[in-house]
Formats: sequence, structure tokens, C-alpha cells
Amino acid sequence: MKISKRLLHFVFAAVAVICFLTLGRRAFGDREQDSIALNGQSLIEAGRETFRFDTFGDEAFWGDTLKLHQAIEGSTFTGGVGNGVSPATALAVGLKVDSDALPSSLLEQLRNGSVDLTSPAATLALLQLRAVIGLTGFFNSDGSLKSMGIQCALCHSTVDDSFTAPGIPAGNIGRRLDGWPNRDLNVGAIVSLSPDLSVPAKLLGVDQPAVRKVLLAWGPGKFDAEVFMDGKAFRPDGTSSAVLIPPAYGLAGFNLHTWTGWGSVTYWNAFVANLEMHGQGNFFDPRLNNSTQFPIAAANGLGNLRTNAADRITPKLAALHVYQLAIPAPKPATAVFNASAQRGAELFTGKAQCARCHVPPLFTEPGWNAHTPADVCIDSFQADRSPAKVYRTAPLAGLFSHEKGGFYHDGRFPTRLDVVNHYNECMNLQLTEDEKADLVQYLGSL
Repeated sequence: MKISKRLLHFVFAAVAVICFLTLGRRAFGDREQDSIALNGQSLIEAGRETFRFDTFGDEAFWGDTLKLHQAIEGSTFTGGVGNGVSPATALAVGLKVDSDALPSSLLEQLRNGSVDLTSPAATLALLQLRAVIGLTGFFNSDGSLKSMGIQCALCHSTVDDSFTAPGIPAGNIGRRLDGWPNRDLNVGAIVSLSPDLSVPAKLLGVDQPAVRKVLLAWGPGKFDAEVFMDGKAFRPDGTSSAVLIPPAYGLAGFNLHTWTGWGSVTYWNAFVANLEMHGQGNFFDPRLNNSTQFPIAAANGLGNLRTNAADRITPKLAALHVYQLAIPAPKPATAVFNASAQRGAELFTGKAQCARCHVPPLFTEPGWNAHTPADVCIDSFQADRSPAKVYRTAPLAGLFSHEKGGFYHDGRFPTRLDVVNHYNECMNLQLTEDEKADLVQYLGSL
């Protein structure tokens, strides 16, 4: 059968069009995917910069209002007060130093023990290098501090143990570990150094010595965000109401971020940046208008905060959110998934009933990841300080990082075994001692 030239031309043309359209769709799809990947990478990089270095303009509070910078530099500098804060003192209250921000010559001097760790001038030098994690110094031309601000990384970053030197134990200077809770950081002790606490004193309706008492009661690794909402600085038993600083890693995929169900990651970023860090931004949460539950917040309009200056928070929230979601939960360096851990994994999803709430691989509930105090057999004090009045089901990935400071929101359980014993009694699991040991081994491997 003969095929006409016209028909052949038509066939070839049709094939060419199909190939062109197919390749065009693929090319467009590739470009579209590339734009998404590039956008994601751009957000992560911008979010990292925000997380590590952005003060959101909060130096107007920590410096201009509380004058914390004056206490840090000390009376040796014009305008400073007191003895100042030396590197030795800064490390003692849990501040961390980024070794990657230090020049090699300074690292060598530290190793040789030739840096005066008792001099506040050395602290200022570290601030000028942007090496003190979570703190930014603003300097005058003569080298004295003009003001200072704080960043997210202050509480939610620490360092590894890659650097040691005489007088500097491992874990004080090292490479950044973003997202790790700084359980050495004594936030209250640092803030209590401020020469002028009249503003928080007025907010709480107490005098400045009372504010310092509250701050000094927090202790290492703890912070009380709600005290400036409800004024409940102490529990009924007289202990501090402060809770452990939570991890900011492994947050992707689950809902409530805080211990007691205030909101998601991005909600809490906005809450903290505006109401706790005192940055310049806008914040809205009508729940804080409840004068019975949140008398201080309601009286001061904290649920409807509007900045009179340029908003330095809201434009940063998207990138900050993406960066935090991208931080993976760490794995313990010494974890061994042995036969005991394997038995523990089977118990976790079986007899011990852990997976009913800590659903792998999120290890929290997909959805509303919260429970009433009665569900977990503990008191309701901290839950009652939140709008939802619940306790969040904490994700378990990276659980080993909780060893310092304890477990649960307030560290009430010192060890994993204490947590297992609590649930064994709460839920009448009837676990044997060997089964408890296996479950503890598995939890240590997450």
C-alpha cells in the first residue's frame, strides 16, 4: 500500500507536535519544581538568619528599658554599672559561644589559657564577634555597649563539645546546635542583672525586689512565659511556675508546639517574639482578653498588640517557621538498637500502649495532640494557665536531650524509668521490671 507524501508529512508533523508538547510540559514542570525547591531553600536560609541573629527590634526593651547592657559591661565602661559580666560568669549562667565565629588566633589563645576569662572586656569582644549565642550587642564608637537584644537562639540553641580549653569545660564553646533546648541557661539570673526592672514590676503590680525573687526562682533551663499573662509566679506548693525550655527541633508534621497547647509553631513564634522578647510587631489572640484567666494580659491589651513602629516580626514569621520545621530531631550518638530495644519497641506499640498517643513516626498524635490532666494522671496547674487547659503529647524523637532537666513540662520525672513507672501506675499496665527496662532502652534510641 502506498502512502502519500502529504499523509507522511502530516504524520511527521503530528509526532513533532506531540514531542514538543511533551518535552515542553516536562521542561515547565522541571522549572516549576526548581522554583519550589529554590523557594524552600531561600526560606530555610532566611529563617536560619532570623533564628540565630534577629532581635526583632527588642533591644528597645532589653537595652533601652531594662538597661541590661549596662550590667554586662560594668562600671569600667562609661555608663556601665556593677562589676560587669565576665566570660566565666556568662558561661556559668549557661550562655554559649559559637566556635565558628571565633578567629583561629583567639581559639588558640583560649587553648593556651592566655585569655582573661574574668574580664568583662573579653565578653564585649565576644559580642562584637557575634559569637555569644542568642545575644547581640550594639556598640558605641568607643567600644562600650549602647544597647543589646536577644534572639530565638538564646533559649533554643546550644553547642556541641568540640572545643575544650583550660577553665572551659566541654559544651560551653563549640559548633551551634540549633533547635536544642539550652538546659544550662539561667534566663532568670541573667534578666535579674538588669539595673531597672520597673517596667515588668509595674506590669505585675509588685516591686522590683519581688520581680528579682521570681526570676531567680526559675533556675537553669526554665522559663515562665505565662507569668506575664496571669501573674502566677509560684505553684501552690511554693515552687516556681517556670517550665523547661522545650526543643525546637523535629517539629514538622504535628500540631501543638508548647507544653500546654497554646498553638502551633508559627503561633508561638509570634507570641514569643512580641510578648516575651518584646520585639516590634503585631499580635492578635482574643483569648488573652479573658480577665479571669489572664488578668495581666487583659489589663494591658496583650491580646491585641499593635506596633507604632515598623513591624519587624510578621515579615519574618514564614521563613522562621520553615527553618524550624526543617530542623531534624537528633539521634543519640551512643544509642544501640539491641535485642532489649527491639523488645521495647514491641512493648511500645503493644502492652505498654505508648503508641496510642505517641504515634510513630511523629511520636505524637496526628491531629489534636493534647490531653486533659486527668488523662495523664497529673495535676492541672500548668494546663490551667493555657487557653485550652490541656497538656500536649510531646513528640519523643530526640528524647535523650531531655535527660538534662528531666521529663514533662516541669521536669518532675528525672529519668525515663520514672516516666515509665508513672504510666505503669496511671494506666495499670502491669509491666514487669524487665519490660520496663526494655521500654526504657527503646525510648533511649529514638
